[in-house]
Amino acid sequence: MSKSYLKLFVLSFALAAQAPAFSKAPPIAIIIHGGAGTINQAHMTPKQQAEYEATLTMAVERGYQVLANGGSSLLAVTTAIEILENSPLFNAGKGAVYTDAETHELDASIMRGDTLAAGAVAGVTIVKNPIHLAVAVMEKSEHVFLAGKGAEQFAKEQQLALVDNHYFDTQFRYEQLKKAKALQKEKPKQIAAHSLLGEHQFAQMPQSQRLQQDWPAEFNMGTVGAIAIDRSGNLVAGTSTGGMTAKKYGRIGDSPVIGAGNYANNQSCAVSATGHGEFFIRYQVAADICARVKYQKISAKTAADQVIAELKTVGGTGGVIVLDPQGNASWSFNTEGMYRAKKVEGEPIEVAIFADDEAN
Repeated sequence: MSKSYLKLFVLSFALAAQAPAFSKAPPIAIIIHGGAGTINQAHMTPKQQAEYEATLTMAVERGYQVLANGGSSLLAVTTAIEILENSPLFNAGKGAVYTDAETHELDASIMRGDTLAAGAVAGVTIVKNPIHLAVAVMEKSEHVFLAGKGAEQFAKEQQLALVDNHYFDTQFRYEQLKKAKALQKEKPKQIAAHSLLGEHQFAQMPQSQRLQQDWPAEFNMGTVGAIAIDRSGNLVAGTSTGGMTAKKYGRIGDSPVIGAGNYANNQSCAVSATGHGEFFIRYQVAADICARVKYQKISAKTAADQVIAELKTVGGTGGVIVLDPQGNASWSFNTEGMYRAKKVEGEPIEVAIFADDEAN
């Protein structure tokens, strides 16, 4: 070997030794949820369970297929949520609950983990798929949050699909409304206490005076959401809801509030929440989980478990789905169940409804 070739060989070896090792790209993954609450297996027929599981499976499969084909996490999330919004089974889009005035007011939000760009809408009544309007706000306006008639005007300008408000009517949700109104008339003091007292004061009330004893959890919660990571490692989180049964005065919950019901940051995690929105807003649940991951250096699963457990101690019920930049997918909830599904590259699809379905 000549001296020149020997020098070249030695130099190449030295450079290779100094070069940083390339970390393995994270797997593509998507997680979805369809709401949490009083989901009692004894009260659900096999047919109903099969319908929920089929829709969750379809949504997670379609979203994952987008990722597998090289599509963005944004497209994967909106694809999955659109399916859930179009189903009457979930409290979002077609299955939205009724307001006290017997109409429907819908909210949604979306957030990118790379740029922290976000879009949200609240109180829309004629937009078929609010998640698409949230994306339009993020991508085609200088704003983050639009509400009511202004949001609907923007939807018209963006030529999004519009429907009559009665499109969202379903008999099941109407029966829920009648039950909620009857309960409001029967126990107005407990309802007022739950709405107006501070959470610690409410937690200290005697059980006999608490609304939670009689007010079904499904009246306070019901949301759909999806989070995903694509080949580029970008996280996206999306959430959509019909809100709270029998809500008044244009009430808005946590789902469209960035940091409460929705958050994504490539430096920590992506979160989509479902639960009693007033508590999720006060405790900034989604952002708190991501902050704990970033600053405490704990796993997203651990952070989610901590926040959801702490929330329960002050009367807040619900759950979250969580995904980190390494593609670790998990969920956490403090209710009897949460409609949920996930697909991580190299692993089978998981679909679950009840709390004891699996240990995750």
